[in-house]
Amino acid sequence: MRVAALYSGGKDSTYAVYVAQQRGWEVSRLVSILPEDPASMLYHVPDLHVVPLLAEAMGIPLVQERAGAGEEAELDALRRALSGLEVDGVLVGAIASDYQHSRVDAVANDLGLRVFAPLWRLDQARLLEDYLDAGIEAVFTSVSAAGLSQEWLGRRLDRAAADELLELHRRVGLSPCGEGGEFETLVTFGPMFSRRLEILRAGPRWDGSSGTLVIQDARLVDA
Repeated sequence: MRVAALYSGGKDSTYAVYVAQQRGWEVSRLVSILPEDPASMLYHVPDLHVVPLLAEAMGIPLVQERAGAGEEAELDALRRALSGLEVDGVLVGAIASDYQHSRVDAVANDLGLRVFAPLWRLDQARLLEDYLDAGIEAVFTSVSAAGLSQEWLGRRLDRAAADELLELHRRVGLSPCGEGGEFETLVTFGPMFSRRLEILRAGPRWDGSSGTLVIQDARLVDA
């Protein structure tokens, strides 16, 4: 099975690539969409300029496509990125977003491609454990939910953070994997990485009750 992975640099899309490779599939391309809209509902937005370094660390060619504002423009960008790729299907890290899943399905169907979502509807508490057990390292790059303060920006996703996310899920209903847009992550290392991402300079951009970690400089270093 040869697939192109819709890739944001976050924990879910990275783990989906890992699962596919564990199944013996060839992930021949990473596809990253760069949306104009900072509040895009379809794509991950924070720190996408770092994704080429992650692709290099995994040794997988990257296809990037800029998307104009609005859903149709964002879907057109995905269509352009996938057109002409010699693959059997599209790999996504979607867990619970029917909005994203249905729209990626529609584009893939138009191109005669299948969509593979190995994390779809899996228990999110279990997934957090799976990420950590697999050796995925990540930091929080965006937060927008009750209980997630500015101090979460740049924090590592480790077992203590996972436990706090699960407690927030019990208390206020927060999605443990951030599927409601509560937070975003950026992976810095994983089991299929030859090198680790080192963030050299970054700072928070905070606005009221939400914010992002703006990465200004990063590099790959020996793992």
